[in-house]
Amino acid sequence: MAEMKCVGVIGAGQMGSGIAQLAATSGLEVWLMDADRDALSRATAAISSSVKRFVSKGLISKEVGDDAMHRLRLTSNLEDLCSADIIVEAIVESEDIKKKLFKDLDGIAKSSAILASNTSSISITRLASATKRPSQVIGMHFMNPPPIMKLVEIIRGADTSEETFIATKALAERFGKTTVCSQDYAGFVVNRILMPMINEAFHTLYTGVATKEDIDSGMKHGTNHPMGPLELADLIGLDVCLSVMKVLHEGLGDSKYAPCPLLVQYVDAGRFGRKRGVGVYDYRKATQKLSPRL
Repeated sequence: MAEMKCVGVIGAGQMGSGIAQLAATSGLEVWLMDADRDALSRATAAISSSVKRFVSKGLISKEVGDDAMHRLRLTSNLEDLCSADIIVEAIVESEDIKKKLFKDLDGIAKSSAILASNTSSISITRLASATKRPSQVIGMHFMNPPPIMKLVEIIRGADTSEETFIATKALAERFGKTTVCSQDYAGFVVNRILMPMINEAFHTLYTGVATKEDIDSGMKHGTNHPMGPLELADLIGLDVCLSVMKVLHEGLGDSKYAPCPLLVQYVDAGRFGRKRGVGVYDYRKATQKLSPRL
């Protein structure tokens, strides 16, 4: 497979914009696609701010930073990704929506292009079944936030070719990432271990064993985690945590993966975490303190 020169990224949220930033600062041409033009505007501002921060810290040169912003192109038209060597989707964690996207991409992307998913738990084999190129479909699961976190989890579907795996792994390494490879089982490696821990933290809160502050403090100071599991759930998004737990429960068929009722209740109430201003913790108070009084 020829060296990759152009990367397409679908979804201009935190994950998609972070992946686009990585590609642009690694010297690749980037198309960032989102149907929501406001999302693209927010992503451009976030990427610009992040790149400036990387330059100020000496992590990349000013020249690399300036070049990266010139390499980044925005679009709301999926067909603009027709020249990409690899397309990474980072949209909502829904199998039906992702499968429809992969079917559409299969008719748009050039025949040699790799179609990659940033899914944290959905079967790559089932996503690949929506295409006529299952050997060129792969999971490329970045951790949040992509420019900072060192790991990329690579997931091979049932028909993913060795050539596709090698090219995807090489791209992740070009981004400066450490890679681990997972077979296509529910939750892959990281979330198979992480999400049950988060779910158990919710059970610990739900049954009144300890306060949320003590649960997080115990795990931070007792196991040397940089943040507690409930804080981490708020950062990831409680809706995402619930989605992954449902995939684990359904895919592995073990009651130990059943989502905690408190997690379900929070999501039902729209308490998704930091992105909504409230999850396990209430972040609106901090925002209000910073706002000027009128």
